[in-house]
Amino acid sequence: MIEINKVHKSFGDLEVIKGVDLTVDKGEVVSIIGGSGSGKSTLLMCINGLEKIQSGSIRVDGTEVHDKGTDINKLRQKIGIVFQQWNAFPHLTVLENVMLAPRKVLGKSRAEAEEVAVNQLNHVGLGDKIKVFPGTLSGGQQQRMAIARALAMSPDYMLFDEATSALDPQLVGEVLDTVRMLADDGMTMVLVTHEIHFARDVSDRVAFFRNGLVHEIGTPDQVINNPQKPETIAFLKSVS
Repeated sequence: MIEINKVHKSFGDLEVIKGVDLTVDKGEVVSIIGGSGSGKSTLLMCINGLEKIQSGSIRVDGTEVHDKGTDINKLRQKIGIVFQQWNAFPHLTVLENVMLAPRKVLGKSRAEAEEVAVNQLNHVGLGDKIKVFPGTLSGGQQQRMAIARALAMSPDYMLFDEATSALDPQLVGEVLDTVRMLADDGMTMVLVTHEIHFARDVSDRVAFFRNGLVHEIGTPDQVINNPQKPETIAFLKSVS
């Protein structure tokens, strides 16, 4: 379980998150939608400990992410994150990129790491690309490689920060299909996304962020098909 309680986050004088409360249960898929600057991506960074918070608390399986005594590197092993940009090592093959963290962080042998990497690359449909270099992949394939790289750490949770926003429209579908597959597998996920139809199809709940707060939250049918707040209605009209 991810428990977010009254979290505030500022960059200098700019308060980006203004007291967010949100709980994500094991096996649940929660999509976060909203305009630019509403705090969506920043919240993901706070969940993973990549950004510090000013006040409030974030707990993952009961462990306080921002407590000084928390081994943040150990905690991050159970929280995979996929960014807008895939950030692979261009001089390593696809297989070597996915093997790297299990070897360096988890201490797996080369054979163990290779087995894990091959399994995850097969899982995301890249089993035929293990020997090529990332630069030869399409954008969608590169993002699926990034997903495989995160999955190779055997995380309990996956965070996706606009994972399709840097892709050409024709490549978006293959990444969304991969995320949908993970949802079907029961992976707990928090998705920051502008793909409203996808959020409606794959999510257990949808949260609409506005001005650093959860402005409206509920099932996809409640928030996307039948929103109650005027601001939610206006946002959905602007992106439809």
